[in-house]
This record gives sequence, structure tokens and C-alpha cells, in this order.
Amino acid sequence: MKESIKQLNDKFANGSAENILQYILEHYKDKAVFTSSMGVEDQVITHIMAGIDRNSNIALLDTGRMFYEAYDLIEKTESRYNLKIRVFFPDYKVVEKMVNTKGINLFYENIKNRKECCHIRKIEPLKRALAGNDIWITGLRTEQSTTRKGLQFAEWDESNKIIKVNPLLNWTIDDVWEYVHHHKVPYNPLHDKGYPSIGCQPCTRAVQPGEDIRAGRWWWENPETKECGLHKA
Repeated sequence: MKESIKQLNDKFANGSAENILQYILEHYKDKAVFTSSMGVEDQVITHIMAGIDRNSNIALLDTGRMFYEAYDLIEKTESRYNLKIRVFFPDYKVVEKMVNTKGINLFYENIKNRKECCHIRKIEPLKRALAGNDIWITGLRTEQSTTRKGLQFAEWDESNKIIKVNPLLNWTIDDVWEYVHHHKVPYNPLHDKGYPSIGCQPCTRAVQPGEDIRAGRWWWENPETKECGLHKA
């Protein structure tokens, strides 16, 4: 590891998302990975990274329960930026055992089942995507949910033993959309249909006017439990 968390946060304190990503891709070129969910924040990061290095390491976790629109966006993004997104899938044997034991929609029954499904479909593939890297780039923003208020630009992810870097940390949703429209960044059309946060199809619904932007994720749970385990905050 080249630098401490404090050193990175000191460097990034007054930097733009572009400057942060430029620094990471230059100093951790072969040891940095960005995991995209194809959400609008992640599309902003992909756009910036493509402008710095089209060979940047971009990974995606295909849970097998994604919206069609997300798959369509993968193709559009790869074509627009002339890059390749590396796709990681869950272990099909483990998925088969879970579904055959607890049902296809087990996650609606209780939080334990939902977290098991998230672990199998997301957490295990994530560990493979992160393996061998020192930096994990994410699209997390403090504005996204109550569980993300204390984030920093750089922080230690104990679960995966890796430094997590959040270039869009202080961006508002208005900042994100202004950037997307100005640069004509391709994005998921579900965002225009009331889906500010898009995960797996059966676990995501459109939000109503006045609802929190994460209200459509695992809507049957309390706000403080609404993380899949990819991010503890």
C-alpha cells in the first residue's frame, strides 16, 4: 500500500472528482478497480475514467436478477467509450441450492434471507472483482442515504481489506444530473421513470414524490437495514 488513508484524504480534500480519479489511475494504475452498478453516479465515474484511460479496470456484478435496461446500458456504454466492462457472476451451484431450498423470492420473507441472497449474488462475486487490487473506486455519495453520512473520500474497507475511494462523495443529485446532461453521458432510462436508485429487479421499485431517493430499494425494510453488504455504510 503506497499511502495511508489520511494521506489520501489530505490529497483529495479540495480536489475534484476528475483530479481524484486522475491521481488514482496514475499512481495505482494496475491496482485500482471501479465496480459499477450502471447507476447514474457510476456512469459519471465511467465517463471520467474513460477520458483518462480507456483500459481502466471497470467491473460489474451481474446478480442474474437485473433489469433489462441495465444490460442494454452495458452495451451502450462499452460502445460509447470503446472500453470493456468485466462482468462477474455468482456461483451457479450456490444460487441453485439457495433457490431450491428457500424459494425464488426468498428475500421478501425476512432480512436474513435477503442478506443471504445479497451475499451469494453480490458479496462473493465482489471479492473476486476486488482480488489483487489496493484501491476500490465507488460511486457512493453522502446524500444517498442515512447510512452514508459519515463517509470520507478515502476509507478502509475492513470486510475486503482494501482502500475505498469515493470521488463523488460531496456531489448532490443535481450535480450528478447536470454533469450527465452536459456531457451527454448514457444512463439507464429507468431513472426517468421514478427509479433514482436501481438494484435487482425484484428488490427495486419506483419512488413516490417526496420519498427518499433510496426508498425504492428493499422498500419493505426499515431505512437502517437498507444495505446489501457491498458497503457497510
